[in-house]
Amino acid sequence: MADLKPVEAALAALLEGVQPVGSERIPCDRAAGRILAEPVAASLDVPPFDNSAMDGYALNHRDAGRWLRVSQRIAAGATGEPLAADSCARIFTGGAIPAGADCVVMQESVEIDGDRVRVPAGIPAGDNIRRRGRDVAAGSELLPSGEPLEAAALGHLAGQGITEVTVRRRPRVALLSTGDEIVDPGHPLGPGQIYNSNRPMLKRLLEQFGAEVVRVAAIPDDAEGTRLALATAARETDVVVTTGGVSVGEEDHVRAAVEALGELDLWRLAIRPGKPLALGRLPDGEREARFVGLPGNPVSGFVGAWLFLRPLMGALLGAPSLAELPGLAARADFATRTGPRAHYMRVRLEFGPEGITAHAFRDQNSGVLSSCIAADALAVIPPNREVAPGDSVNCLWLRGA
Repeated sequence: MADLKPVEAALAALLEGVQPVGSERIPCDRAAGRILAEPVAASLDVPPFDNSAMDGYALNHRDAGRWLRVSQRIAAGATGEPLAADSCARIFTGGAIPAGADCVVMQESVEIDGDRVRVPAGIPAGDNIRRRGRDVAAGSELLPSGEPLEAAALGHLAGQGITEVTVRRRPRVALLSTGDEIVDPGHPLGPGQIYNSNRPMLKRLLEQFGAEVVRVAAIPDDAEGTRLALATAARETDVVVTTGGVSVGEEDHVRAAVEALGELDLWRLAIRPGKPLALGRLPDGEREARFVGLPGNPVSGFVGAWLFLRPLMGALLGAPSLAELPGLAARADFATRTGPRAHYMRVRLEFGPEGITAHAFRDQNSGVLSSCIAADALAVIPPNREVAPGDSVNCLWLRGA
């Protein structure tokens, strides 16, 4: 198997020359999960003024240890007066620190006698104060280009009063199925037929990776119909994904159609599952759609989507966070041995006081899709490697990735 290629080489070929897609301006309340197309600068300090981090009393630290008159009350949203001599201000969380005060003492730490309070000694300047600009300084970069707009980032935008943002449009993807043996759910199964589990699985993964699946169809089992289906998909999309072998079989017309329309490169990868992979380009005038042919076995398609479609969507979206899966070192609770191909094993991770333990699913066959449902990660076992229980293995984290 000397002609088997590593995953890294195929991924480099897939991403070569990929440029980010265009952008669009949308309201922030519709931007969840989208990718910023340009950096956003802060126009406001956050917080915009020194404010109290708790309910208590604002004073000058030099007056700590004394009885002080409570000269005013400052709630959140209110602006107080400068502190009078020998006084403090009753203040609540978020309230603006008045001029002359430089610390806040929590309300539980003072003695109260009418309109006077006794403050304990030793309160340092700056204590319990959230300084202006501590989080964000006006003029600084608020969010970089390529940032996914998840919960905290959306809150950051709202904190600046921003209502619209420029994001990458979603890459348009066609998801095409091959094989007369594949039947859509809702239709009766004939002899030798199976339901199409790849389509809903890959559609959801592509959407999770930031794509918009605009065409879902079966490729007709004839040469001209296959060519027309691929040509139509290429005109409408940025990426065309097929499932099923791109081989030299008499009933396989995808290979010839892709070669007639553009370029095709067949890869035999040194991985398990998912050895066959087809990469290509389908030109349409001055633009072209990328072609990715995934294996038909559902687990091979699942693993291939994470290894190839996710970073491809990341390149099209200009999102560095999608370039590679987060890696975690874990202790194996299983034994295995690999041959010339790396094994991407479905594992469940257990986080304990002594570290992370990887529990492998018993049946790692490429047709056992149930192993992917509860899988937290893919444990990557390099070629020609023997793993014993307790050995360290590198795992690619799938949850929330």
